[in-house]
Amino acid sequence: MDSLLARLRLLLWSFGGGALLMLLLCLGAQNLQQRHQLQVGSVRLVPLPTGFLVGISLVLGVISGGSTAAVLMPTQQETNLDP
Repeated sequence: MDSLLARLRLLLWSFGGGALLMLLLCLGAQNLQQRHQLQVGSVRLVPLPTGFLVGISLVLGVISGGSTAAVLMPTQQETNLDP
């Protein structure tokens, strides 16, 4: 049960940190003049500021890294086994 709470705590910290970074990113990316378009497959997305694109990748990295760490965290039984 303790391992489950640690995983949940790590997930909540990851999503909370990602949400906070996203809020700061949206506040800081206002009125930037240099904009680039991304092409995903055959679809071109709307022009977005370069800093916003880099920031989105950072936020997604924080969330995916925290989620991966929570999933791969060893359980209580794995840590108590004697070799």
